[in-house]
Amino acid sequence: MSRTTSSAIAARPLPRLLRALRHRNFALFIGGQLISLVGTWLQSVAQSWLVYRLTGSSLLLGLAGFCGQIPIFLLAPLGGAVADRQNRRSLLVATQTSSMLLAFALGALTLAGRVTVNDVFILASLLGVVNAFDIPARQAFVVEMVEREDLPNAIALNSSIFNMARILGPAVAGVLVAAVGEGWCFVLNGVSFIAVIAGLLMMQLRAAARRDAPGTAFSYIVDGFRFAHGTRPIRALLLLLALVSLVGMPYSVLMPIFADRILHGGARGLGLLMGATGIGALAAAGLLAFRASARGLGRWVAFSAAGFGLSLILFSQSRWFWLSATLLVVTGFCMVLQMAASNTLLQTLSPDALRGRVMSIYSMMFMGMAPIGALLAGAAANHVGAPATLSAGGVLSILGAMVFAARLPGLRDEARALIASHELAGGEPADEVIGAPAR
Repeated sequence: MSRTTSSAIAARPLPRLLRALRHRNFALFIGGQLISLVGTWLQSVAQSWLVYRLTGSSLLLGLAGFCGQIPIFLLAPLGGAVADRQNRRSLLVATQTSSMLLAFALGALTLAGRVTVNDVFILASLLGVVNAFDIPARQAFVVEMVEREDLPNAIALNSSIFNMARILGPAVAGVLVAAVGEGWCFVLNGVSFIAVIAGLLMMQLRAAARRDAPGTAFSYIVDGFRFAHGTRPIRALLLLLALVSLVGMPYSVLMPIFADRILHGGARGLGLLMGATGIGALAAAGLLAFRASARGLGRWVAFSAAGFGLSLILFSQSRWFWLSATLLVVTGFCMVLQMAASNTLLQTLSPDALRGRVMSIYSMMFMGMAPIGALLAGAAANHVGAPATLSAGGVLSILGAMVFAARLPGLRDEARALIASHELAGGEPADEVIGAPAR
């Protein structure tokens, strides 16, 4: 019996879109995540507006994003090593509890009227340290909750929940920030962590074998980097993700400037713009959830990265609020399509023993490069303006997508060997996984 068969829900068959939810543990995980992630987006928007209200500086907006995410870049390899060696559920309970306490601390300072921008930077940095351990563990934990054939659907549903929260959180934040201020948004985020912690504690998991490994912790981390660097399909996916995260993803850091100075929408407009991104992101995650396998996702990665860059260029030139919001729907769609498709391919191509470390590198490339990009974008926007900064990022994203697409045919043989050795594709040819047209 597999480790997740005993936790599958013995109920009537679920629609194809929701098939991973037949696993009780995954259903508990998703329920808690939806509530918690709404709170996370609530805090993200409120924190950006708080920094903007306190300083009015695009550079400091970029610095806030840098402080919150640079620890992921620096510490995610250690987090991945811990996720491959320790009980992942226990690790997640610890990280989620820490995040809850940090949210309450920021809320208390803000409501007391004592918060400073330095307080925001410090607490954001501490949250980044927590996330460096949380994200690799959470990504690698998915395969422990579902059968292997349901892994692509589970990843897509997880992304759907994330982006459903991206719609609800900013929309609620726009109203709450305008009505009662940022402090209550931080408090509500702290309360929302109770749901995901409760879900984790209610799971019924088989006892996992100890993940002891020879050598030092440093050599264990190096093994993960060696595998990722030496495996061309994985390396190509990670490099494209790193480029787009560096030059394109910081668009969200500059969103308060577009919402207020360029589109004249204020805090409510910021919530609507971020919610528009979430609508597109949710649509992309839903599209991926219908897929039964990873076939053809390499092409999807290339097209979505190019579409993301083009939508950023068009958004940067728009001066009409609702046109800008519509373009952000496309931006969100392409961003999540690339992110989730890359996630699925990386988990499919990685062996169990290395999955936590590979996903830690994914975290570095997806979230860890973003703070460097946020800092650069904030500085660039101070000199050339936010629109020119986003346009440049869009152009570079398109160029990266073109290079990746040109290399796809050469990745097929190595992908075929990986899929066969890990026995994750059920005999499906890997050239269909990486480069062939989707069916």
